[in-house]
Amino acid sequence: MVNIKSEKKDINSSAGEIFSFLSDFNNFQNLMPEQIVNWQSDENSCTFTIKGMADIGMKIEDKIFPEKIKIISHGKNPFTFELLCFIEMISEKNSNVCLHFNANLNPMLAMMAKKPLQNLVNIMVEKLQEKFI
Repeated sequence: MVNIKSEKKDINSSAGEIFSFLSDFNNFQNLMPEQIVNWQSDENSCTFTIKGMADIGMKIEDKIFPEKIKIISHGKNPFTFELLCFIEMISEKNSNVCLHFNANLNPMLAMMAKKPLQNLVNIMVEKLQEKFI
């Protein structure tokens, strides 16, 4: 099992507003790096392609307002994974967000994928931070 955590980012918004944004996969496309193509989404699920690598599908499995969203792999994926979005309220207009990506990867794939996955979760929280400036 590979466990990757994003940097914890300070977001200029309420926990509820961030939770609502992250609860809709239609918003996630704005958080993805340029290597993500063929994006398709509805509120609860999405599919996309990582250029030159793999097709990925995800869906929201569980939500605990306003602090946690659990996203899991869905459909045909090269491996099973979960993405946990943790939202910590600091004040009425300020929150911390951290993403945890846990994947069931064989050792060879883990070695190749760890750095790109780390970059992915860091880019996602950076773009989320920029969204709420």
